[in-house]
Amino acid sequence: MADSLPPIDHLVRRSVKRAHALFSAEQAFVVTDDANERSTKVRLASKIESEYRNAKTLPAALLAQQKGGAGPARPAGPQAPGAAAGPQRKLIEGPMGQTVEALSSQALTTTGGPTPISHAQPTLLSSSLIRRREARQVKPDYHAPWKLVRVISGHLGWVRAAAVEPGNKWFATGAGDRVIKIWDLASGELKLSLTGHISTVRGLAVSPRHPYLFSCGEDKMVKCWDLETNKVIRHYHGHLSGVYSLALHPTLDVLVTAGRDASARVWDMRTKAQVHVLTGHTATIADVKCQESDPQVITGSMDSTVRLWDLAAGKTMTTLTQHHKSVRSIAIHPTEYSFATASAGGNNIKKWACPNGTFVHNFSGHDAVINSISVNPDGVFFSGGDDGTLTWWDYKTGLPFQSGEDLPQPGSLDAEAGIFCSTFDQTGTRLITGGADKTIKIYAEQG
Repeated sequence: MADSLPPIDHLVRRSVKRAHALFSAEQAFVVTDDANERSTKVRLASKIESEYRNAKTLPAALLAQQKGGAGPARPAGPQAPGAAAGPQRKLIEGPMGQTVEALSSQALTTTGGPTPISHAQPTLLSSSLIRRREARQVKPDYHAPWKLVRVISGHLGWVRAAAVEPGNKWFATGAGDRVIKIWDLASGELKLSLTGHISTVRGLAVSPRHPYLFSCGEDKMVKCWDLETNKVIRHYHGHLSGVYSLALHPTLDVLVTAGRDASARVWDMRTKAQVHVLTGHTATIADVKCQESDPQVITGSMDSTVRLWDLAAGKTMTTLTQHHKSVRSIAIHPTEYSFATASAGGNNIKKWACPNGTFVHNFSGHDAVINSISVNPDGVFFSGGDDGTLTWWDYKTGLPFQSGEDLPQPGSLDAEAGIFCSTFDQTGTRLITGGADKTIKIYAEQG
């Protein structure tokens, strides 16, 4: 029976503790209790573990950086270890040329020893540390400054449209004086004037595969000019109001026009047949652009939306609603699968990735009504404002590298310092702008 009784050592120790607590003040001796010290240590260790668990060990990514010295090494291959195979995409890079995702993946696969349990899943602390250390802005590319080199006078109205021919020898402009003028690009001399529109010319396009110049205007007319005879050979009838913009498809014999009737119309260039009427916008379509791959047609409207169209079906693929005011201009990058749109107000220029219109970043800082934007193959992005302000940006990062003002020519009012149209030449080294002072200005890149 004695063997089956439970031990009472712990009861004795507890009784001694209580007796010591009650009578220690009246006694001259001190009772040493090892259990009391152990209890204190356990309680302190438990508190440290619960409160400072996440701070005792650095996150795996930061630990790997400290072990590596100056910073993380670049991955051996084009992709970070463990990344799924697929097409390479441009991502926001860290200071050593690696993405945040690549750093995390590399650190988790190269750090020696078992990963602490607290960092098996990214915690708020580790995520914020990595983000603040690595998610820094990509450095913009260097771009040479631009300088005004020529001012061309000759129009009697606001210059509203400009287009450079594929051979880069001449360019055409259209204005409020209802005349289309052909200028020599090298000398700036007037070569030809084409009359036929009875209202402001708002859009021009030169075909890269045919000797044709296409024009549209506020007189609802869309004309096809034969550049061998300098005469109109086709009219495209169908718009119910002024036509504000037109674009040629790069590979198909298709012409797209858009204007005040809130519709974009797709024409067969040869037969003049109307292939599609792209409806959906609720206000004037200010600009339309075409490219080879989907979305093959992009429109920007005064209803503050941008629509990407399925050309085969004649229906909207995506509607972009991030702009808060009327979208006045669209620019498609010549070599990158992306485009930009411009409107009025803050954060008024936005970059989008194709084919789904994924938002990339804002071009912040040009707080004006942006009437025209253009981009060249070197990544120089230009925006011209209704108040005459000009800004040149790095297209990759959205950072400005030069700004200026359009000075109205003698005889013009200060209020006539506005930019209405812009286009780069085929080499991307000259920029042609048309403004409210009835002049054409050519800016050149300073090598």
